[in-house]
Amino acid sequence: MSPERLVPHNPATGQPLEPVDCTTPEGVREAVARARTAQRAWANTAADARARQVRALAQAIGDHADALGRSISEEMGKPIREARSEARSIAARVESFVRAADQALADDDGVESGIRMRVRWRPLGVVGVIAPWNYPVATPSNLLLSALLTGNAAVFKPSEYTPHTGALLHRLYAETLPEGLVGLVQGAAKVGAALVASDVDMIAFTGSIATGQAIMREAAATMKRLVLELGGKDPMLVLPGADLQAAARHAADEALRNAGQVCVSVERIIVHADVAAEFTRRVAELVRAVKPGDPREESTAFGPMASARQRDLVLEQLADARRHGATFVVEGQAQEPGYYLTPTVVTDLKPEMTLVKDETFGPVVAIQVARDVEEAVQLANDTRYGLGASVWGAPGPELDAVADRIEAGMVGVNRGLSTAAGGPWVGWKMSGLGYTRSVAGMRHFLQPQSQARRAE
Repeated sequence: MSPERLVPHNPATGQPLEPVDCTTPEGVREAVARARTAQRAWANTAADARARQVRALAQAIGDHADALGRSISEEMGKPIREARSEARSIAARVESFVRAADQALADDDGVESGIRMRVRWRPLGVVGVIAPWNYPVATPSNLLLSALLTGNAAVFKPSEYTPHTGALLHRLYAETLPEGLVGLVQGAAKVGAALVASDVDMIAFTGSIATGQAIMREAAATMKRLVLELGGKDPMLVLPGADLQAAARHAADEALRNAGQVCVSVERIIVHADVAAEFTRRVAELVRAVKPGDPREESTAFGPMASARQRDLVLEQLADARRHGATFVVEGQAQEPGYYLTPTVVTDLKPEMTLVKDETFGPVVAIQVARDVEEAVQLANDTRYGLGASVWGAPGPELDAVADRIEAGMVGVNRGLSTAAGGPWVGWKMSGLGYTRSVAGMRHFLQPQSQARRAE
């Protein structure tokens, strides 16, 4: 029997790309078994030796940034400059991962009541990494590097929308690291489910709430460790005293970057009534200047959406907003060939709109007006999501107090959060379970063991 096949499409043209064979259930089990065999030797390799190999891997990814960038653009429509930058980002951040892993692996020691307690941190074993399509190099590498630096092996499933990018990325891992240490499986939901049900010790997943819940149900049978990032509906609060031009630029950039297909996109802008009109005018002016282009061209800053399905979901939200009385300050349009959707600026939003309640993941600048700071905070927190947020206003204790009240795992104060270093990448509420990056994030990939002995 012929294997099932994935048929990815070029979002700029809508044309099919070369098919990719899906991994069989037996192939999933074999990849996990090979990874487990390789992990035993890898766990016994000194941490500094592991770090040297991971640095070489990061360099290899950077050296192949042109090829990876072309593949990302072809499979999910990201503009080529941004796609290359995604690949190069791995080499730029690898040292922060190495430092965090070194600290995470260090023993914790203490003496109390004549007992010396030592906590050792041990690798879990094999980590299943299930990656999204919007950052098909950076997101899986963040997870894979964390697993590898802490002594684990991994089996990697790329998104079914970006299988060629996943295969190219995996080739660099396979060529740089010990044989079998990082396996590759290809496919859609059935292959992901097979990986979750397999003999892995942990699942690291980025994707939807519904899929995250399904993973949790399956993982419960064997008590697998989980790290889940499950989307966001990130608010941006704009208050009196804010630099309105800087805030408007951030709003336009972060709502439209990667055609709005970013986990921490600005999805809800909540503006104080005193500055709403001027802020909206500035945002609309910036958005009108954004023009779609061919993602292969160096001059393109705004490309197509990744799939017809994703574009249709955004169009459905916009149609629902129109039915409920929203005002379209800048009206986006679907364009063909391909899966283009030009940017939209929409105001007069109501709580019942799906554009307000559900993750949009598209090029929409959605603006709500709050009467005062109290209402702005209430609107920001009135969501099941809690990944990122930002607050903009006059710098000082009052603005810091507003940031403290936002129910999100990461909050920027008069700035975004994408370049913040040192802290965990973490969600609140239904935006996630566990977290990554930082020392605390690295320890999600490790098992603590407490050893007690009489103090000498």
